[in-house]
Amino acid sequence: MVPWAVRCCLATVRWLPVVFITAVVAWSYYAYVIQLCIITVESVPEKIIYLLLYHPFLILFAWSYWKTIFADPSPVPKQFYLSDSDVQRFQTAENEEAQRQILAKMARERDLPVQCRTVTGAYRYCEKCKMIKPDRAHHCSVCGTCILKMDHHCPWVNNCVCFNTYKFFVIFLGYGLLYCIYVSLTVLKYFIQFWSGGAGQGMGRFHILFLFFTAAMFAISLASLFGYHCYLSSQNRSTLESFRPPIFRSGPDKNGFSLGARANFQEVFGDNKKTWFLPMFTSMGDGVSYPTRVDANAANTYNTMGNTASPSFGDGVTYPTRTVDDDSDQLLGQRQRWAEEGDVNSPSDPNLTTFPSESRSSQVQLLFEQ
Repeated sequence: MVPWAVRCCLATVRWLPVVFITAVVAWSYYAYVIQLCIITVESVPEKIIYLLLYHPFLILFAWSYWKTIFADPSPVPKQFYLSDSDVQRFQTAENEEAQRQILAKMARERDLPVQCRTVTGAYRYCEKCKMIKPDRAHHCSVCGTCILKMDHHCPWVNNCVCFNTYKFFVIFLGYGLLYCIYVSLTVLKYFIQFWSGGAGQGMGRFHILFLFFTAAMFAISLASLFGYHCYLSSQNRSTLESFRPPIFRSGPDKNGFSLGARANFQEVFGDNKKTWFLPMFTSMGDGVSYPTRVDANAANTYNTMGNTASPSFGDGVTYPTRTVDDDSDQLLGQRQRWAEEGDVNSPSDPNLTTFPSESRSSQVQLLFEQ
């Protein structure tokens, strides 16, 4: 058990990146509005245009950042949790097969909408939360709980980017990029003048010089990150799924949740065009069940104990050894941990071989297409 004082220190440290970003934005407001528009720019019409265009970018950027920080991570519904008696029965089971049967029986009785499996074909189970994981859910070691459609835990917002916050995060990146580009372009003329020594005196010129450098630097960083998440959104794929594809009963498929570019976009941003780019929650679904292009009723067509082809590893990148799940219990927990990491040749079972990347014999069906 971590001491209370240590937990408080860690919680305080986690807010430092947010404080840093907030301080930079506050300083940029002073440098742009006071030092540039009010003191440096001489033309009144130019002042007015700069200020009128600047504040909408700032408001949308700050609003989306606020929502990304303070929106609650997606909680997992209670029906996925094991009762105390089920946990006791699960932990005292004689072998892994008995544990698998307990999870399967519970999933059937509660009619849980779970399609994803481990490499061994078992239901994904979290040893820390004592629950069957919903599809696309993962355990966050920072938040200390399982998160629906977890993408990653972002230190710059001190929050999990997940089902409830993913739209806010993407438009935060987008408006942050627009804000930095706008500031860079409007400051550029005066930056060149100050850099060449042709205008400006005192400390004000240094504010404008640093403002240009800071805005340009953040614009470059945000452009790559925003572009990457636009790509993930178009593929209906999370950051974790891009490294480690979800495993269905028909086998691993990194595009299993992709329904087409338009449907993928609407799943994140909603079907109301008026609210697409506003920091308002409009994502479709409940975060628990997702339509897939994989036939949900397909039989288990890949042989987890036989000689099969090499596994698919997302976009060709091997997922790190240490996953978000840090369970350390026995039997199914240990087998599940290395199974989800993709280390199918675990020393604990040398007879277990790899599984096919995408089963070509399974029926693939588009359940939702627009």
